Amino acid sequence: MNDFNYGGQAVIEGVMMRGSKTMAVAVRHPSGEIIVHSEPLTARIYTSRWGKLPFVRGLALLWDALVLGIRTLMFSADVALAEEEDVSFGGPLMWGTLLISLLFAVGFFFLMPLLLVSLVDRYITSSLLSNIIEGAIRLTLFLAYVVAIGRLPDIRRVFAYHGAEHKTINAYEDGAPLETEAVRAYSTAHARCGTGFLLVVMVLFIFLAALLGRPPIVVRLLSRLLLIPVVASLAYEFIKFSAARCQSNAFIRALIAPNLALQGLTTREPDDSMLEVAIAALKRVLAGEGLSEEVPEAGEVKEGV
Repeated sequence: MNDFNYGGQAVIEGVMMRGSKTMAVAVRHPSGEIIVHSEPLTARIYTSRWGKLPFVRGLALLWDALVLGIRTLMFSADVALAEEEDVSFGGPLMWGTLLISLLFAVGFFFLMPLLLVSLVDRYITSSLLSNIIEGAIRLTLFLAYVVAIGRLPDIRRVFAYHGAEHKTINAYEDGAPLETEAVRAYSTAHARCGTGFLLVVMVLFIFLAALLGRPPIVVRLLSRLLLIPVVASLAYEFIKFSAARCQSNAFIRALIAPNLALQGLTTREPDDSMLEVAIAALKRVLAGEGLSEEVPEAGEVKEGV
């Protein structure tokens, strides 16, 4: 088994998988066929030594996830609309979408909780309590957001593809054959899931923000912005550490239990057609890394059901 931790994300009617050298996105076309696109990961973020350093690598992979996520999401939307001929993996639209997404996430989840607390801060005598309330609001907003979008039918399908992604990676890491019948038996939860990563970020934010006291509001807002990369780096190292040890350490399993439980909100049980898409994406990545040849040639349309 390769030591590299494979991962990915769900997209519209599909799944993106990422290896150490290759990424692939597979999407179910309205005709029933599976469209697979793959490309090598050649940017310096993947090849430089600094990108592999502890704490630095968390930021590098977070940026990677954001950029690849937006690019593959746009690809999947075009395929799902039967417009795959017009797919563009970059350009102003991609960067504009990424900027808007970042501004929304930072503003809604990191700055707004502090602004809400500032409305009643004069009545809170303890700076520690003020920071804890801010963190509780942040965590509540995050959970409410996940629950709310999970009620949308289209998002529920994305969450089902998220479950297919986890099942496929769980099967591969367990040494099972990448076949629908075998993959179906695996869990929709995974220790390295991005949902768990976000939960760790929210919890760590509470502890680190509590150490900063209660300076003027402008300074507090700036501190929250500066904390984001620090907390993201720490959260990534925790997820990587815990995922490698959760099978053999009962304490670690108990520690990450909330992460796995939260995935019940962001995954759904996939059907076999969704599993086929996730398997196609992972097989393409493995082929690109020289670990498998059971995949169509690049650009080829694979027949679906």
